[in-house]
Amino acid sequence: MTSVAVVICAYTQLRWGDLQDSVESAKRQPERPEVIVVIDHEPELFARAVARWPELRVLENTEERGLSGARNTGVAGTDADVVAFLDDDATADEDWLGHMLAALDDPDVVGVGGRATPSWPTVTGAGPYSDELLWIVGCSYAGLPETAGDVRNVIGSSMAFRREAILLAGGFREGLGRVGTQPLGCEETELCIRIAQVRPGSRIRHEPRSNVSHRVSADRVTMRYLRRRSYYEGISKAVLSRRVGTGDSLSSESTYLTRVIPGAVARELRSVGRGGGLRAFAIALSVLSTVVGYGVGRFLGGVVVVAPANRVTKQPVGTL
Repeated sequence: MTSVAVVICAYTQLRWGDLQDSVESAKRQPERPEVIVVIDHEPELFARAVARWPELRVLENTEERGLSGARNTGVAGTDADVVAFLDDDATADEDWLGHMLAALDDPDVVGVGGRATPSWPTVTGAGPYSDELLWIVGCSYAGLPETAGDVRNVIGSSMAFRREAILLAGGFREGLGRVGTQPLGCEETELCIRIAQVRPGSRIRHEPRSNVSHRVSADRVTMRYLRRRSYYEGISKAVLSRRVGTGDSLSSESTYLTRVIPGAVARELRSVGRGGGLRAFAIALSVLSTVVGYGVGRFLGGVVVVAPANRVTKQPVGTL
């Protein structure tokens, strides 16, 4: 039988309620996975998690602060055949893991990603977000396949890989991925591309029946967060393109910009009286912010500024 572990990474006590919901949803999976909680350099949260789940493996991130290092710590902390990852603010459906494991029955499939459905704050709803912009809040967005199929990369809030494929590719790379509240990204995209490069013929699957409910906090339903997250996505794409090449790093994005976005803007402009004007502006702002971030990332040429805790440091990027 295939053994499986679910890794959940957390960095702040502000999400304690969400973390409990996430962990309990992983424990409820019929496959009875090993559940591993990784705390990212937050001693008080680590002590709290150890006390809450004495029956689970609760680990401290042994690598650099950030989501990539925390995920690598989780991978190192298990010898399971398959390692699934669930965000600390995402709650898995009961058949979430089963659908991903079914996709991995094919020996050529090394990774699979599920669907992430947004759970909006009741006071704001979706705010300025059209379906095409849901990637900003870590959810499945219009433009992704609606049926199961092969994709370049998965969404980080809900994914699973063969552990040996992660190790073969060298794990998640630092310099990409969220660090505290700094909204960098693309670490799962880079890993998927690297797996394909080191293991030709391997496949990454999208399985929309594998669903999680991803809570969106009120502070993320604002134009300020939309602009900031889009800007840092551009920074992340610039880093990604330096690491794996522009062709691999921007192939899906080119289709998104040329086919998905123009149709979305036209649709929203036709419904100006029903909030379409705000959503059309949000789409334009997101694209502009991403392009600016990408330009800044390319100009920096190997250094990206991040802000862990209350200090600013520079991390080298752009090399494998």
